[in-house]
Amino acid sequence: MSIHKTEAIVLNRRPFRETSLIADFFTLEFGKISGLLKGIRTEPKKFASSVDLFSLNEIIFYRKQNSDIQLVSQCDLKNNFDAIRRDVTRVSLASVMIELLHAVMPAEEKNEEIFSLAHSSLQELGSCANPEKITTIFKIKLLSLSGFKPHLDSCVSCGNKILSQSKFSLALGGLICTTCNHKDKNARLIFRGTVATILHIEKNELKNNLNLGINPQIKRELNLILNAFLTYHLERSFKAQRVLEGMQKADALPLRA
Repeated sequence: MSIHKTEAIVLNRRPFRETSLIADFFTLEFGKISGLLKGIRTEPKKFASSVDLFSLNEIIFYRKQNSDIQLVSQCDLKNNFDAIRRDVTRVSLASVMIELLHAVMPAEEKNEEIFSLAHSSLQELGSCANPEKITTIFKIKLLSLSGFKPHLDSCVSCGNKILSQSKFSLALGGLICTTCNHKDKNARLIFRGTVATILHIEKNELKNNLNLGINPQIKRELNLILNAFLTYHLERSFKAQRVLEGMQKADALPLRA
């Protein structure tokens, strides 16, 4: 058994017996791990953090070989992202990001770029005038950095460069040219601007993408394609995304006199 210290973002937490918690963390140095915090529910002062969802902490844990759950002996809060927690929409957007991070990243796979992306995105989410853009950028960058991104550089089937209007195939995981249209009858047309936006975001850092203009039509198609791609290829629906969409629909309803 070895002891380690690392920064960690809380992905999930659940009660364990009557006194403790099990939390899923995405850590800087060890990737995604699950940790047991003994006694935190009955003696919260034992830890300098309430282990809130998407908070940034510094944890000390005992790493056991061949164990899915590590023993966390210390958890010190570094950033609770209070600016996010003061706004219900920002909380929902942060929850979407964290649920996606949890789903995409395998256990104990270190990725410092993705940790930095998650940390920076949460920081920007608290202050950005357009918080939905942060979540969209995060989704695209996460897929790119994790190697899970859709194929947009050429036809996913034949590899030829696409010179005219193309379609996006969920089943094949990318663009298909007119010659290969028959390989997926459910493929849908996609704006060239949507493809260009995704490629631009993939190639540039988070800060450089903040000033990128995205018109409403492209924004709608981005959200539709990204959410459909994630649901199809991860073979699961996302609770936080459904909650966010429900809130957005409710906000769009006209007020009754």
